[in-house]
Amino acid sequence: MNQPSARPAIEAALRNPNLMAAAVALSENRLEDAEPILRGHLRNAPTDVAAIRMMAELAARVGRLKDSEALLRRALELTPDFGAARANLATILYKQNRFPEALEHLNAVLAEGGDKPVQQNLKAATLGRIGGYEEAVALYQELTARFPDHAKLWMSYGHMLKTVGKQDESIAAYRRALAAEPTLGEVYWSLANLKTVSFSEDDVAAMHMALTTPGLGMEDAYHLHFALGKAMEECADHDAAFAHYAKANAMRSAELDYDPHLVRTQVDNIIALCTAEFWNARTGQGHDAPDPIFIIGMPRAGSTLIEQILASHSMVEGTMELPDIPAMTIREGRDTGWVDALRGFSAQDAERLGAEFIERTRIQRKTTKPFFIDKLPNNWNYVAFIRLILPNAKIIDARRHPLDCCFSNYRQHFAKGQAFSYDLAHMGQYYADYVRLMAHVDKVAPGYVYRVIHEQLLENPEREIRGLLDYLGLPFEDNCLNFHQNTRAVRTASSEQVRRPINRDGVDQWKPYAKHLEPLKRALGGLWATYPAIS
Repeated sequence: MNQPSARPAIEAALRNPNLMAAAVALSENRLEDAEPILRGHLRNAPTDVAAIRMMAELAARVGRLKDSEALLRRALELTPDFGAARANLATILYKQNRFPEALEHLNAVLAEGGDKPVQQNLKAATLGRIGGYEEAVALYQELTARFPDHAKLWMSYGHMLKTVGKQDESIAAYRRALAAEPTLGEVYWSLANLKTVSFSEDDVAAMHMALTTPGLGMEDAYHLHFALGKAMEECADHDAAFAHYAKANAMRSAELDYDPHLVRTQVDNIIALCTAEFWNARTGQGHDAPDPIFIIGMPRAGSTLIEQILASHSMVEGTMELPDIPAMTIREGRDTGWVDALRGFSAQDAERLGAEFIERTRIQRKTTKPFFIDKLPNNWNYVAFIRLILPNAKIIDARRHPLDCCFSNYRQHFAKGQAFSYDLAHMGQYYADYVRLMAHVDKVAPGYVYRVIHEQLLENPEREIRGLLDYLGLPFEDNCLNFHQNTRAVRTASSEQVRRPINRDGVDQWKPYAKHLEPLKRALGGLWATYPAIS
């Protein structure tokens, strides 16, 4: 039996004055005008797939991704050949970090044939998120050859080349992006973020010129200020560098509107719930897989270095910062929050969720090595969830001096997340809450979390690596000392740093900025003076 086609509905929409008015409102971002038109139309024609797709676009614009997904799935249920709806669904799934599902729909759209560079671009980005780097690079090569003046394509290509360790080619791609669009601030920041590129006087002048461009967007502006901070730092003009960092962070902080009390309250709730008695009552629960090794802590605390060391071991596979634990906690806690949900989990729930994590992350594993790493730093906040569902997983806490760590975050622009990092006081509070929770975990479950002190690892790498491997139950291997020779792909901001031998370049970098860091010190309390004590 033939499936109904989307074409008649699309052609009818082009003749419908109400749907055309809604389409114009969407194109002009007048969502408040488009929504009542679409709702009224769908009341009378609930199976009109063209209108359903438009309503899905509206839902996505206001951040209702689940609603958008449901609408697009309904459209495809009615008309499976609706390629535009399938392409939209792939985008929505990508935005929800559901990369394997997104890839499945993208492949279906591309299999239909035709010229679809937008979907090719999204496929390349999706492949990059699940470790398909070789195919992603090939797609970007094809797209940049076709669209040589598309700055953001060159930038994305540069990101992928950086990930796979082709630094010279990455720099060349970034330079091509700037030739096409000199005000694209993210490219200058991407060059700065390599941590190995020195800006020339011409680069600095070009960045200052870009900042004076009429109509320059805030995103370009704060990326340029982050990059100029790095440029001024190279010249040892620390006051000028801090001024640029402060401008960039103020812009980004205002955009994100972070509330530090949310993390503080959550940590309070976890400490109140997860007592020794709580854990004793749940002994033996959870999925028994020993595969995962979680590296947690603050960003910029040395977690990528630890991952690179462990991923150089013959029994450990490095993956990336996986989104699965936060995604699962959001889903499980959608009604009451995940901490309250944890209280009500049955033994069957714990087993089910642990097995789900192992299954969800299977696509990230490219080898048959018995252990794999999830190095999302923010998972420190979910240690209780991890312990309940995966009691045999290993947890490594990457700890770095609070002033070096926090100031390194302040100098860093993150592609997403880490909203706490754009204000010194917020950062200090976040670090303090993290340390507070880890101290509680040490108290109620001594030895469960293994702590790596970054400065001690730099000072005596062999001793610290041996201790770490003992905790993991793994034999020592010389490759772990020679981690910088590992050619694996690395996605994080430290990608170029971990391709060098261990060095102390990052130690005490806060000191030239000490007079600017009083808000950070106040928020940290005594932690910066007593480090590496944990409480």
